[in-house]
This record gives sequence, structure tokens and C-alpha cells, in this order.
Amino acid sequence: MVLPIIAEGSGNAFVPYRQLITQLPVALSDQLSQAIQLLRWQTDTQFCSRCAAPTIHAKRDERAMVCPVCRLRQYPRVQPCVITAITRPNPQTGEMQILLAHHHRYGQQKTAPHLLQSPQPLLYGLIAGFVEVGESLEHAVVREVAEEVNISLSDIRYVSSQPWPFPSNLMLGFRASYAAGEIVIQEDELSHADFFDLSNLPKIPSKGSIAYELIAQIANEQGILL
Repeated sequence: MVLPIIAEGSGNAFVPYRQLITQLPVALSDQLSQAIQLLRWQTDTQFCSRCAAPTIHAKRDERAMVCPVCRLRQYPRVQPCVITAITRPNPQTGEMQILLAHHHRYGQQKTAPHLLQSPQPLLYGLIAGFVEVGESLEHAVVREVAEEVNISLSDIRYVSSQPWPFPSNLMLGFRASYAAGEIVIQEDELSHADFFDLSNLPKIPSKGSIAYELIAQIANEQGILL
């Protein structure tokens, strides 16, 4: 397997995984994601969550941290998250549109102080959120979309999944159609959200993320290559 060149002539280099993922084969990316999650799990389970005694690794071929006092076994935990691509025809032109939102965590518009150029474009992504205890994946999709942008959906369908080690998530990708409602953003989460024509998208997440793959799938169906 040939790895990408990260920094020519500069010796060793450290590159954030979020940046590196766009250049890696899927199989290698999945292995790195698993390694990151396992290392974080071992760091976070050094003590028993029941009696606070120091834990040890399970002796058998098993991924578990074991308490030698009360025998509680702690296994790696995955946090399921739903991420949804919502589409509708443009009410004026009929062109297919997709709902995209700018999240506060994406940062604000900036201009490099040493460059005489326009501000860098804002990054827009899909609506996503954690699955809560006791709810189905479909219910999580409906709830998250209602909470973040105040609209209702129809034709909700699962597409694919992706392990995402930030911190230890399993991203579950869905598609859905807009049903009703006016966009009202959850202001503590988002700064803007709107439906965008697929032929005129803002900056979107990088290739290698499930958000990009969902957007690209819809664009390809419309004959648009991202």
C-alpha cells in the first residue's frame, strides 16, 4: 500500500487525521479510526466506573478493561449519530436542492491578514446529532431535524455508515425529503441554514467524510459531478 506524501523534504511530519483522511484508502482510514478510538477508550477506562479501582486488560483475547476488585468489565463504546441529507425541488425552478447548515463549530469567516483577498468561504454541512437512549434511528433523524431547523420530513431512508473517531462515533447516513415547515435555526447550534441548488453549492465537507458522500450521491443522480 502506497501512502500519500505529506511533506516533501521535511522529514517526519504530524498531520491531523481530519486532514489526512481525504488522502487515504478506505481500508487504511478505517484501521486508523479504530486505533484512535481504542487508544482513547484505554485512556478513559483506567479506573473502574463502579468502585474506582485501577483496571487491568482482560487476559483472554478480548477487548475489555477489567476491575480486579468488583470484576466489572468495560468494553469499547460506540456513540451512534445520525446525519441526514434533505432534498426538495426548488420552488421556482424545479432544480433539486439540498439543505445545508453552517454550524458554530465550523468557525467564522476569516481573511488571512497577510493576503489581499476575499474572506474564505464558510463551510456548510448536513444536519447531524446523537441518538438518544430509547429512540430509533428514524426517530433521531426526525427529532434532530425538527430541533435544528424546524422542518418535517418524508421518505426517510438509510444509506450507509462510517466510523468517525471524534470522539468515538458511528455516523449513520440517511436521506429524506422535505415535507413541510419554514426553516428556523437552533441558534445555539447553527448560524445559518438554507436549501441550496445542487449546481450552486457553498463549501461542503471534504471527500472522505460521509457528509460529502451523501451530497455527492445526490448530485451525481442529477448529473452533477462535485
